[in-house]
Amino acid sequence: MSVYGHVTVTYFLSFHLARKIHLNLEVTAMMKRIAAIVCLIFIAMPSLAENLSQQALQNRAIERRAVEAVIWGMPAVNYDLMLQEMLTTTKAGQHEIVYWGRALDWMNQTLTPNPDTIYFMTFFDTHDGPIVIDVPAAEEGSLNGNIVTAWQMPLEDVGLLGVDKGAGGKFVVLPPGFLGTVPKGFTPLQSDTFGGYALVRSNLASHSSDDVDKSVAYGKKVKVYPLSKADNPSQTVFTDAQDVLFDSTIRFDSTFFEHLNRVVQNEPWLARDMAMIDTLKSLGIEKGKPFKPDAETRSLLDAGAVEAKAFLDAKYEAGWEPFYEGTQWRPAGVPALAKAVSNGYADTSLYPTDVRGMIYTLGYIGIKRLGAGQFYLLAPKDKDGENLDGARNYKLTVPANAPVDQYWSVTVYDRQTHGLVRNMTRASRASNNAEVRKNPDGSVDLYFGPTPPASKEANWVPTDPLREFELMLRAYGPKKEFFEKAWVLPDVEKVAEQ
Repeated sequence: MSVYGHVTVTYFLSFHLARKIHLNLEVTAMMKRIAAIVCLIFIAMPSLAENLSQQALQNRAIERRAVEAVIWGMPAVNYDLMLQEMLTTTKAGQHEIVYWGRALDWMNQTLTPNPDTIYFMTFFDTHDGPIVIDVPAAEEGSLNGNIVTAWQMPLEDVGLLGVDKGAGGKFVVLPPGFLGTVPKGFTPLQSDTFGGYALVRSNLASHSSDDVDKSVAYGKKVKVYPLSKADNPSQTVFTDAQDVLFDSTIRFDSTFFEHLNRVVQNEPWLARDMAMIDTLKSLGIEKGKPFKPDAETRSLLDAGAVEAKAFLDAKYEAGWEPFYEGTQWRPAGVPALAKAVSNGYADTSLYPTDVRGMIYTLGYIGIKRLGAGQFYLLAPKDKDGENLDGARNYKLTVPANAPVDQYWSVTVYDRQTHGLVRNMTRASRASNNAEVRKNPDGSVDLYFGPTPPASKEANWVPTDPLREFELMLRAYGPKKEFFEKAWVLPDVEKVAEQ
């Protein structure tokens, strides 16, 4: 190497060494400045806290804790909303049965209900002793039913696809701490709450008037009575709510806490929820004491409920793993929650209250064996990943030979309330509806939008042009091919304006 080369290399190395030293000095100086700023922040923090009055600190705590209480308490409040709606808008009472004498329409404002079956519901209270839910055998009809606690934890699935597999049975709900004996011939269901309910769906062969009447008559064979009167039970009272506006959609305001307080007063504290005792006490909810928030506290509870809604909506919007890879169809149950519920929260390292809160803003009931009797898929977006807009037109092709033993249906729900869209003439189309037209290959084209496509009204579900919506596919009696995904439901797609 020439002298020039040595000089050049030496200069190059010297230059970069100097530059490295300079950069290191700059970094060191910058780190010192950052450290100084952090120190100033920590020094200033006490003064920031000191600038807040005791009342301001208390108000901030109430609002934060109200957010957490809404998320945690969602399934129980969801249950109490339905119970109070039954008690105040219908003539039905506990241990009686409220039912809908026709396939559901928008007057039923429960969360994502099924408009292709006949609904029967009974709410029970075991403070005075065990309650029997007597389910008839599948003969001239069949049922799909679920019995749950006040926290909507599943006690058992009953009916054709339940534990009895259509044989029927006498299921007796036992109160917490029950020490008595259950007579032979009764199936005990040990509950950890005093309250709860059963949702029983009487299956429809079709939507014809005759089949609806048969389904109603069969559903009325269900009986509810105290175990103490099992030898001579009184006749079960049925109340038809088909013409009643039955609205149990979630209220994200301070009234949420009135429902939550009622649950706290009526139910025992569960071990997994003991950490919420002081949190609720700071909101004015304490077992054995009246809940009487003043105007300022009620305003803070309102704000907390609104923030909780925003949090849960964002969680819903973010979504979770799709059922079919690359599509918008999600299971209506999040795997983490399904896993926790399946073993009764026995795994103390798993308690997904955020996911649970989100799920119970858009549905109700608990299913012990999800997938055995029914399975649900939810799509809040179209193929392009855009929210479903009630002012636009969409098409969904349901492939032929859906792997289900009973039927499939696709229902439109209001995106914000998760109830049936108000003032619409119908809410769904289903394979058990004789009006629905098939394509020559057996597939079915369904249409959603504010106006029906020409000559295809039988396969159309109306939407409100001022509201966003979501779709739910129900599979009743899904076969193994459904879960093996040998049959794939495509995304809903936009179509040209009619």
